[in-house]
Amino acid sequence: MPGPTAPDDPSAALAARLCKVVPALADLAMRTALVLRTLEDAGPPTAARALDEIASRAEQTEAPAREVLAALLPLLGDPLHAGFVGALRVVAKDASLLALGRLLRRKARHAESQAPSPIEHRGIALEPGGRPLSLGERRALARKPSRGILDKLLADPHPRVIENLLANPRLTEDDVVRIAAKRPQKPEIASEVARSARWMARARVRMALVLNPGTPPELSVPVLSQLLRHELADVAASTQVPAVLRSAALDLLARRPPLPPDPNGGASMQ
Repeated sequence: MPGPTAPDDPSAALAARLCKVVPALADLAMRTALVLRTLEDAGPPTAARALDEIASRAEQTEAPAREVLAALLPLLGDPLHAGFVGALRVVAKDASLLALGRLLRRKARHAESQAPSPIEHRGIALEPGGRPLSLGERRALARKPSRGILDKLLADPHPRVIENLLANPRLTEDDVVRIAAKRPQKPEIASEVARSARWMARARVRMALVLNPGTPPELSVPVLSQLLRHELADVAASTQVPAVLRSAALDLLARRPPLPPDPNGGASMQ
């Protein structure tokens, strides 16, 4: 963990404030909005140092810090905030903020130079022989409460359709696990799942996303901060996920504090 910081250190004060205020909010979307507003107001240098402190505490399984990082996850998956996240990554590298660097770890640049997956814009029929539906029609249907229609849209290739599906109150956890686990996975679809505060709070959704080899490491690595020991071990043992993700899982396992003895003789899940 980082060494003691001065009481008037703005980054330390920011970290302490987030760890106090975020867990007190019940609404997940409000947590994410608060974290975004607070970090942007602070600016990348202060925000990065505060997040480094929080990430270090989260590695030691401190509950408030892990809740702050959970609220941060949807921001890391949102292309609208890619510039700010990139600025945090630069500060982490230049200032040797190791915990934040581990949180924002991604593939080496030469391994990321692949072209983005094409987004399907043509009309798609929901049934064999049916009329192809435009993107606008499918987006509108994704808002409907019809269970039958939702089932047919779960495999839609367009991220805007998936975005609407994820906001549909009739969608279930099983549905989202299917979306997150689909292979081959498009990074744009994985991003939609990752930036859903509602669904990233579900352990099964997180694991489906992390264990999908099509999920970009810049999305999956931060999710590791929310996993339990046995889940991290599953990721570290997987031969299908990127090597950078396996390495990050092993790092987190090594940094977790020793488990306290269980008076009942059971295994701890921390």
